[in-house]
Amino acid sequence: MNIIKRRVHFYETDGMKVVHHANYFKWFEEARVEYLRAGGICLNELMKKGIVFPIVEVQARYLKSAKYDDVIIIKTYLKEINRIKLTFYYEVVKEETGEILTTASTKGTYTDINTGKIVRIPQEKIAKLISISKEDRE
Repeated sequence: MNIIKRRVHFYETDGMKVVHHANYFKWFEEARVEYLRAGGICLNELMKKGIVFPIVEVQARYLKSAKYDDVIIIKTYLKEINRIKLTFYYEVVKEETGEILTTASTKGTYTDINTGKIVRIPQEKIAKLISISKEDRE
């Protein structure tokens, strides 16, 4: 599991000071990139090699609203990992109360930037990521 902590900004909310639903996907992206970075995967390095990591499936369930100035914790779990696909699961938690506000999952795959075809990442490139995420799959 990887954790990031952030405060809800005013510009992320609507007229009722409630976070607009689309902003959660930005938070998931931030959390996912930090998880990958912790696992030794640098997206800039992949892109230099012509490899991108598009999200091909996303699901979210909004249980309670995050609001302006809330401090939230985004817990990210890597539930599935192999040389072509990664599946992440997320929980957005209100720090003050410990309430789970939102749960979500994303699936992504490595693809060639020019052709869009799926490419396989070398096993040694994802070895650290596999190691740090082992408890996420138990």
